[in-house]
Amino acid sequence: MGRGSGKSPGAAAAGPAPGDYPIDTGTATLERDAYSDTGWILKVNGVPSSHVDLADPARLDFEYMRWIAALVRARFPATEYDGGEHDGAARRLRALHLGGGACSMARWAAAEYTDARQVVVELDGRLAELVRAWFDLPRAPLLRLRVGDAGVVLSSLTSATRELVIRDVFAGDKTPPELATPEFTREAHRVLAAGGLYVVNCGDTPDLGNARAEAAVIGSVFPHTAIVADPAMLKGRRRGNVVIAGSDAPIEPTPALVRELLGGAVPAKMLDDAAVRAFAC
Repeated sequence: MGRGSGKSPGAAAAGPAPGDYPIDTGTATLERDAYSDTGWILKVNGVPSSHVDLADPARLDFEYMRWIAALVRARFPATEYDGGEHDGAARRLRALHLGGGACSMARWAAAEYTDARQVVVELDGRLAELVRAWFDLPRAPLLRLRVGDAGVVLSSLTSATRELVIRDVFAGDKTPPELATPEFTREAHRVLAAGGLYVVNCGDTPDLGNARAEAAVIGSVFPHTAIVADPAMLKGRRRGNVVIAGSDAPIEPTPALVRELLGGAVPAKMLDDAAVRAFAC
């Protein structure tokens, strides 16, 4: 594998190339997807961070991202049918992504919601530059990449200006604890418009201590919650990802949503609000 550090600073402009690239927080490693001619895997300091398919931005290779997409799609159908003058028009989704990586979810949202307006917050400025060059992201105003600390940027935003806030921030394989506090969660709630959705990716071990704590915090701020994870994870049989959502509006496990979650390579279970609150105890 080639070494990205041996290239000139502008080398990434030609597109992705496998290698190790120095970034502000360590090393980014870009690898080809062995099963796809157009797929790429990004690792940050050795930890898998993102998967991108250059030919198909709607393809999400990581299961937890597909679960998030299912929740978002269920809450915000891409086409609006409200009986008004915009009946049948594309939904204009305003999304905030806390944690950028390779912007996989932002690329998906741009493909799903053609008039979306998105901001991606990434702590590592050099990584943001590389990702912008490698993966042909939509340009402003459709997608803005903002370099900064997630908490600082979140607190600077105007209230009720986003339908969707996704938190997917990791230091190594753990969420920084300051991003899982009641104070941070209340800031996310403040930024959401009525009926908006807050979704977090929680990585955890079989003891599920992080997930239970996060569910309790989100449940203390939002009147409605949901969890999506694979059943083995929820039974404490392995480590993995737990997706936790909060909203001021009910998050219903509709038949269509349940079918979609069961249909993936790793079938997932959805816990409704009552089950989440029992899980958090």
